[in-house]
Amino acid sequence: MSPTPAERQAELLRDAGQHLAGGGLGLFVLPDDLNLVIDRGEGARVWSVAGREYIDYHLSSGPALLGHAHPAITEAVEGRLSKGTTYYFLNEPEIELARRLADAVPCGDVVHYTGSGTEATFYALRIARAHTGRNKVLKFEGAWHGMHDYGLWGTVPSVPSNYPHARPDSVGVPAETGETVMVTPFNETAQAVDLINRHADEIAAVIVEPLQRVLLPEPGFLEAIREATLRHGIVLIFDEIVTGFRIAWGGAQERYGVIPDMACYGKAVSGGFPLAAIVGKREVMSVLDARSRPREQVVWATNTLNGNPVCAAAGCAALDVLSAPGVYDQLDRIGKRLRDGIVESGRRRGLPIQAPGENMVFGVRFTEREPLRTWQDLTTADKDLGWRWALECLRRGLLVNPNEKFYISIAHTEADIDHTLTLIDEAFAAI
Repeated sequence: MSPTPAERQAELLRDAGQHLAGGGLGLFVLPDDLNLVIDRGEGARVWSVAGREYIDYHLSSGPALLGHAHPAITEAVEGRLSKGTTYYFLNEPEIELARRLADAVPCGDVVHYTGSGTEATFYALRIARAHTGRNKVLKFEGAWHGMHDYGLWGTVPSVPSNYPHARPDSVGVPAETGETVMVTPFNETAQAVDLINRHADEIAAVIVEPLQRVLLPEPGFLEAIREATLRHGIVLIFDEIVTGFRIAWGGAQERYGVIPDMACYGKAVSGGFPLAAIVGKREVMSVLDARSRPREQVVWATNTLNGNPVCAAAGCAALDVLSAPGVYDQLDRIGKRLRDGIVESGRRRGLPIQAPGENMVFGVRFTEREPLRTWQDLTTADKDLGWRWALECLRRGLLVNPNEKFYISIAHTEADIDHTLTLIDEAFAAI
């Protein structure tokens, strides 16, 4: 007798527990009664192998900005698959996507592909070091720049770092890499500018999430960082893996009006396929150009699947959809309804709740600290309450990542928000 859908999911979860490191893909583990295996997705919904339907506000941690299985993405990918999946030579979709990225991104002259956001930020730092001849980098406490050794310093500290030094976030990160990474608080403008001024002859790059996790940049903060880096010939890198093509067509650069030297893109830029890119000014990116400099002066920053034609075709299709009139107005409107509704519902239940971020991507945090400006402000949130509330949302069919972000897609509808807010209120009542 064939297993029931619930039995099949249970079998798969047992296999995952045995054969996948940690039993899954991320850093959090769901309780057994709520753990799931996704079978398929369509629009703003996913279905588990057990047959349970969820409204998806995780969106694969952001890439599914168009929703799941968008017809334009499916058609573009199907049109490429029969032509081969990878060549490691130039291909038409790769060139077309690069042209469109350079046109859309304010700092964009040229594009360099990578396979993931982690690779993009890692290589961007290498490019900055080569361009400036300096070795140190400055990041901001609480910023997430992927999983490489230079990014995992001061990302999730429970107490303030010993600025400009920080502790590594992961075991296995060599202490030596921390000697080249300086850390300072986000939104503390005077402190950041002073650090840049005092160490200008050592700093190759300042890397910043312009929307840091869910923290909005205060007026003047990004502008001051831009001015200080320009004055000292330091490369300013925007990590737009989350914000790129999400909070505006031109990303955070357009929304906040500050133009860096390089920016890193991933997640939404390729319609859910594994592709990322560094987009930057020609002068800085010239260290990648083996046509114009001796090989020993060229930055090595490539891999086998860079510029994959299937992924690039998906990216071109995604940009076609996102460039349509009214797309960002809809994202903003839908996200605002959900964001405001969550806060109103939680406060009506007597909970100290805030939803920091932008309407297209925001967090839900249980804290009375206002305003939320820095990572240390975020650490005042009640994570246990956030965890319990997220589990109640999951029980009711809302796919969320506890204590992380809500992502909005163009597939979410007003009816989805109506139903979601009903379930959200039930989850608040339950805790």
